[in-house]
Amino acid sequence: MTWTVLSIILISMVKIAMTCLPTGPVNWLIRKFEIHSKLSEENVTITIDGKRLEGADKIQIINDFNEATFIKQQYIYPGTEEFYLYPENHRTPIVIETKYGKKDMTIYLYHNKDQVDVVKQYKKKVIAYSLFSDRLQNVVG
Repeated sequence: MTWTVLSIILISMVKIAMTCLPTGPVNWLIRKFEIHSKLSEENVTITIDGKRLEGADKIQIINDFNEATFIKQQYIYPGTEEFYLYPENHRTPIVIETKYGKKDMTIYLYHNKDQVDVVKQYKKKVIAYSLFSDRLQNVVG
């Protein structure tokens, strides 16, 4: 009888803890799996056509990137990463080098007609997705 009551209490406590997580752990889990992560000014280097941006221009691009609307993720087939990193018909990209957690990450922003294509590269992994941002489309294009 005692074991039955204790096991019911223990299972109930685990169930309550799993369904009512505090905000901190929930935000950590969301940030861990988000595709379009936000950038901060401290660890970011931005270059356009080999020229490094500083000051207000750098802050403006970071803010535009953070406020951009995520459209969709593009699936990259194994072996086709180079086509996404260095597309043939695009102009020179905005290159953002940053540190996300312990990883060094390079982000390429390419202008398209109605969207901005983003290609993230860290270690050997490449992720591609599209954003909508009027300001970034004008800067890139």
